[in-house]
Amino acid sequence: MNAGFYKILMKVMKIQYRKGLLLKGIPVIFNKKGATMEFGENVVVKSSFLSNLVGLYQRTIIVTRTSEAVIRIGNNVGISGATIYARQKIEIGDNTCIGGNTKILDNDFHPLEIEARNADIKEKIGTKPIKIGKNCFIGCNALILKGTELGDGCVVGAGAVVSGKFEAGSILAGNPARTIRKLANNV
Repeated sequence: MNAGFYKILMKVMKIQYRKGLLLKGIPVIFNKKGATMEFGENVVVKSSFLSNLVGLYQRTIIVTRTSEAVIRIGNNVGISGATIYARQKIEIGDNTCIGGNTKILDNDFHPLEIEARNADIKEKIGTKPIKIGKNCFIGCNALILKGTELGDGCVVGAGAVVSGKFEAGSILAGNPARTIRKLANNV
């Protein structure tokens, strides 16, 4: 499937994208009816094994899962073999790089309570919006969990598990991720 045909499918799903969208490989992009998905200018989505030599485990997956969900990806964003999965809202600022195999999930995927999980009650799935500022860098294999807010210019170390609010210019690492340093005059 070529990128031109894929972009036609995106229009059918009411996915908005601006000029310069580059799809390397075949991503999995799905927008639930009624949901909002927007790509800014010059977004690069890498989904083929050789498109990023960090070693991608999968194609990029970008999904809105409810009709109320919103995914907004800013201008000049690079995404490599990542999963971006929204039941509520995920915003990614301009000039942000999302490293290979990163997961950005604004929800728990399943209810935490046993009864609700066994009955598959979707309304009981915990969700909180995610906001990633502009000029951020997210290292490979990072996990960005629901409710996370990264200020402008944050750097997330490879393999970090991120949950919480972090000031602009923070360098985060670990599981759970914590600020290990602040960048001076970065933003």
